[in-house]
Amino acid sequence: MDILSNWMMGLGVALQPTNLLIASLGLILGIIIGVLPGLGGANGVAILIPITFTMNPISAVILLACIYWGALYGGGICSILFNIPGEPWAVAVTFDGYPMAKGGRAGKALVLSFLAHGVGGLFGVILLTFFAPLIAEFALKFGPPETAAVMVLTFSAMTKLGGKSPLKSVISIFFGVTLAAVGMDIVSGQLRMTFDLVPLIAVIGLFGLGEIFLTVEEGLKMEGVAAKVTFKDIRDALKELVIHRKVLVLGSLIGCWLGIQPGGATPASFMAYGFAKGSASDKDQYGKGASSGIIAPEAAAHGAGTAATLPMITLGIPGSPTMAVIMGGLLIMGLQPGPMLFKEHPDFVWGLIGSIWVANFLGLILVMAFAPLFAAILRIKFSVLMPIIIYVCAIGAFAVNNRMIDIYYMIIFGVIGYLFKKLDYPIAPMVLALVLGSMAESAVRQSLIMGSGNPLIFFKPPIALPLMLLSILLFVWPSISSWRKKSAAKKKAGGS
Repeated sequence: MDILSNWMMGLGVALQPTNLLIASLGLILGIIIGVLPGLGGANGVAILIPITFTMNPISAVILLACIYWGALYGGGICSILFNIPGEPWAVAVTFDGYPMAKGGRAGKALVLSFLAHGVGGLFGVILLTFFAPLIAEFALKFGPPETAAVMVLTFSAMTKLGGKSPLKSVISIFFGVTLAAVGMDIVSGQLRMTFDLVPLIAVIGLFGLGEIFLTVEEGLKMEGVAAKVTFKDIRDALKELVIHRKVLVLGSLIGCWLGIQPGGATPASFMAYGFAKGSASDKDQYGKGASSGIIAPEAAAHGAGTAATLPMITLGIPGSPTMAVIMGGLLIMGLQPGPMLFKEHPDFVWGLIGSIWVANFLGLILVMAFAPLFAAILRIKFSVLMPIIIYVCAIGAFAVNNRMIDIYYMIIFGVIGYLFKKLDYPIAPMVLALVLGSMAESAVRQSLIMGSGNPLIFFKPPIALPLMLLSILLFVWPSISSWRKKSAAKKKAGGS
């Protein structure tokens, strides 16, 4: 009963006219931030933190949090319409969202994305509201070996996304890990191959400019793609959610599970896509506009983004880069996230939780209401869009650190992305490894230090062991499947 009464109190705080207006403003700003490639929720929140210093803490955190929720909703828009992810976690939806949009179903792709986000966020906020103590206790059991196992599981799941050649996926992953090694050695503290490279800049170049270069080479198609969002799109999308309800639930649960770990949204979206493709009966439709290929990663991304609030407010451990920025804002306001926050400032904690409920539903309404506007962008001729997209990408790359050299890095990675596409190497595994490589390296090296160099620590029960075994199975499964197909073909040929 205490949880229900606190929940109602939080909803009351969130629905106060002033806070509701602040939430709406934050969501609109967040959607715009999410659409713009390179800016991202963390940068958007960081830029706007100074304006919250004159606000009361509850209204301030509602504004910052709603910017994040809006960015989660908006992040998939640019991915679907332009094949340019605003943030690393929005990469996975490009695989099927963009082909569906190019196939004349942009409205349906957007609606599928928004609805999946809404369901994923609902799962996350339910867990946050009713199961916070239990999940927080479980999260405390994740040490470096368990984190390393999760990273390996994510990389292993990505080997199935390389089309006909899993080997090319492995090569892409190793290339990404190599790029992630640029920077400071976590043990010695010495710099290695340092060029101050930011992963998000590489993502913008690889996907944004790489796609533009390829489109220009293929003939610079001037015709804009006509797109129209109708009630039929909404009806069809709802039917698809019912048909793929297992994928929807799986993606949401994966997102919530990985959301309580730092950086969980990116591996959650990729892992959900990998599992959805692995269990799909229509694998041949993946990469061509499969509905479940949109539903799974989007539900996982929003589930992870919402669940990332849990370790921040209960343990003082941010579950995502954006939550780390929000946590920094709370510390500036004199609030210390952690277990005592529930006792010392219950109105603040439950007001935040209430605002998450309100923001998820309000955000869904806002993006659905403006979906025709977003889809209409595809009507613009490519000859007009191309310089605008390049300009926006350059602004996004420059905004990360306000350095011209980042724009040059973006161009270099654009050429690399173009070459990878031409040679049929999947870019997604490389981007994933680039984003998660430093985190994976840190977990691996910390684990080896804990185990005095014994690699068996990665198979430590009860959590790391099943995760590593599943990782091994996913890694070798493409080879096993190929061997089984060849054996079946030989038997068939011999029998005939």
